[in-house]
Amino acid sequence: MNKFLGYIFTPIFYFLFFGFLCIFHPIQWICFKLFGYKAHKISVDILNFFLTYSNWSLFNSVTFINQQNLTTKQPIIFVANHQSMYDIPGMIWYLRKHHPKFISKIELTKNIPSISYNLRVGGGANIDRKDSKQAISELIKLGRRMKENNWSTVIFAEGTRAKDGKLKPFQVGGIATLLKVVPNALIVPIAIENSWKIVRYGMYPLTALNPIKWTVLAPIDQTDKNAEEIVLATENAIRLKLNQSRES
Repeated sequence: MNKFLGYIFTPIFYFLFFGFLCIFHPIQWICFKLFGYKAHKISVDILNFFLTYSNWSLFNSVTFINQQNLTTKQPIIFVANHQSMYDIPGMIWYLRKHHPKFISKIELTKNIPSISYNLRVGGGANIDRKDSKQAISELIKLGRRMKENNWSTVIFAEGTRAKDGKLKPFQVGGIATLLKVVPNALIVPIAIENSWKIVRYGMYPLTALNPIKWTVLAPIDQTDKNAEEIVLATENAIRLKLNQSRES
């Protein structure tokens, strides 16, 4: 049924999703050029509200659970598992008060309406995976912006998407680099569920009737832990949440 409905409703989803990207591209440009960062951020937030709820056209439910009383006066590194590109809009929208910035492949800064422009001017880190010095430099610059503005960043610590929803081992490098620049940053895990199912058959058809869910977990106790131990604790917290959801 999920696949059958996907054949019918995927074109509607793409029409909405890419339509919003095209509509908001000039809006972002005007906001940034005429009014600066704050106006641009509002336009990006609103765009991602519409992108998130485009899921309704596939009859996918959208649930974001955040029972943590997180400060906006301290940088935060949100560490999440990664299942599909559809993980991202909900995080931008629901975490908007924390000014989440993303670490992206530099290739994405070109030729994608709205997304590429936001990556270029929004304050995140755009890294060249073939150039380790450039990647580290970008992360250091991001860390400085986090420190100066109390921004947050989102790291998909698996390093790639888990196409079957199974959690891959987390990589330490990016988090360790940021913690050297922003040692007071909170580490907050986010468990993402079921977005991989949307693209289980590729770009077409997308599947319908999926319960897409993000859960913000308790900040990691970083006391007397090095970067490797912090990342492992984060991975274990997300793994535990995913396992509990499968068993319930």
